[in-house]
Amino acid sequence: MRVKITLACTECKQRNYDTTKEKKNHPDRMETMKYCKFCKKHTLHRETK
Repeated sequence: MRVKITLACTECKQRNYDTTKEKKNHPDRMETMKYCKFCKKHTLHRETK
């Protein structure tokens, strides 16, 4: 079952991306490098509640 998640920038704390993930395959919080339009650079984005 896929669940909706929100990714937030770790530097400016802005919530920039909405995506889905497979909860069974990835039970931990997701982390990925994505572009933050507020910081104007690639930063680490983490899954938020």
